[in-house]
Amino acid sequence: MDASWGIAVIGSGPAGFYSAGELFRQESFSIKVDMFDRLPTPFGLVRGGVAPDHQKIKSVTKIYSRIAENPNFRFFGNVEFGRDIFQSDLLDHYDAVIYSVGSPADRALGVPGEDLSGSHSATEFVAWYNGHPDFSNHKFDLSVKNAFVIGMGNVALDVARILAKTPEELAATDIAGYALEALRESQLENIWLVGRRGPLQAAFTPSEAREFLELREAEAVVEGGPLELDTESQKILETEAGKDTKKNIEILKQISEREASVKKKRVHFLFLASPVEISGEGKVEKISMVRNQLVRRDDGSLRPQATEKKIEEDAGLVFRSIGYLGKPLADLPFDHKSGTIPNECGQVKDPENGNSFRCREYVAGWIKR
Repeated sequence: MDASWGIAVIGSGPAGFYSAGELFRQESFSIKVDMFDRLPTPFGLVRGGVAPDHQKIKSVTKIYSRIAENPNFRFFGNVEFGRDIFQSDLLDHYDAVIYSVGSPADRALGVPGEDLSGSHSATEFVAWYNGHPDFSNHKFDLSVKNAFVIGMGNVALDVARILAKTPEELAATDIAGYALEALRESQLENIWLVGRRGPLQAAFTPSEAREFLELREAEAVVEGGPLELDTESQKILETEAGKDTKKNIEILKQISEREASVKKKRVHFLFLASPVEISGEGKVEKISMVRNQLVRRDDGSLRPQATEKKIEEDAGLVFRSIGYLGKPLADLPFDHKSGTIPNECGQVKDPENGNSFRCREYVAGWIKR
């Protein structure tokens, strides 16, 4: 094993560390990895994106720490690609470069009023309560009564759960101290989770949903009473649905069939609804939504279609959690529609140059998808 390769990894999140780990596992070459991150600390999304009450998930950093103990590994924090180091520098000094920079931007709702004060991305809120230095000075008006979280994925449920928990529940986690103090003063009474599709299409996992059965001072409800699926969804549940989807439906049925309580907060699961406008005098005061119905596409899948039925609710906070996008990197191609760096099997491709491959440049993780 005489050949030695030097690899630069841009980004120190899970994709970056798993890439480094795989490189060290191969036996054809001697590998040296230099990892760069614009923050002073490593671990990316695990540190700044995993909910503070999910310590078991955060324990994966032990694997990354073992990778970092390899004598051929070096970490350089406070080094930003495009500011401190550039593509030409990396290609001059390394045999290959792996870009694993994640997808730090969020998808917009694209509705009027989205830019009002009180309308935020879930990304901002998650980073704030996790102590991310870019977001530690953000302010969220927790004196309002009603918050709406648009989306039905795990991140949306994280946001709703953190808003619903008591200070005592949160104090046992590693939530940022300033966030705990702000949430201690919260006046929220209603937290709405809004999904444009039905319960069967919800993207959250059963473990996330189950936690809403265990909140100390918040009651979860399914809007509309006991959970009922439309005919097409019921057919899919009985014939095609996977194990996790079936568990989700069981949990939602449990939530919908529980007797009403006198708990201080309520988390509303609202399915088949899409926001069409956020309104207010300089800040979020109301949200308007349209009710959807599921219709079958030509390929057999179900999609939401707007009906004539409208909903308007008082709102003070709106969090959007409907997907994430990467950001362009200097001197690299970028697909603005998908929010990713064009690639094939991880090797960067250049659409402006006949879709040719970029030599020695690769992507991993969210920026690759």
